[in-house]
Amino acid sequence: MEKKKSSQVSSLINSRSNKDLSVHKKKNLWSGILFGIGLVAFIDETVFHQILHWHHFYDKSTTAAGLVSDGIFHAFSWFFTVGGLFMVADVRRRKVWQPMKWVAGGLLGAGGFQLYDGIIQHKLMRLHQIRYHVDIVPYDMVWHITSVLMLIIGIILFIRSSKKTGTVLENGQ
Repeated sequence: MEKKKSSQVSSLINSRSNKDLSVHKKKNLWSGILFGIGLVAFIDETVFHQILHWHHFYDKSTTAAGLVSDGIFHAFSWFFTVGGLFMVADVRRRKVWQPMKWVAGGLLGAGGFQLYDGIIQHKLMRLHQIRYHVDIVPYDMVWHITSVLMLIIGIILFIRSSKKTGTVLENGQ
């Protein structure tokens, strides 16, 4: 019985099409992106909102509204984190785990979220600033430079991992 089950699993693995494997290999990148977004959002929420009390997710209302917005932001950051980890479990189970591609995705997600937060939420929508009642320029510079560095390192790792595994983007995807 065990031999039969083992041979069935082997034949399923061997019968996978290249397209099927390609889809699962792309999950390495996407799981990293989701995890990176969730991790950076969690760090932002924990450090700047809860520990330092520099701002809330939404600062244009009462403190109570700011705390509620922080809670919602915190919940969504964990949805992204847990979703990314479920995808990691799936690619590991399917034996198509690519750690370098996953780290690249994590850095792309983290840097992309931080750049979005700094430009869209801080400057365009003015939901909150990094800090109030100080010269904001040094804080903004550190925020944006860190974002861009994570994106650059993520892109470099992605290119290296794609060359290493021979899975450079097909059809621009």
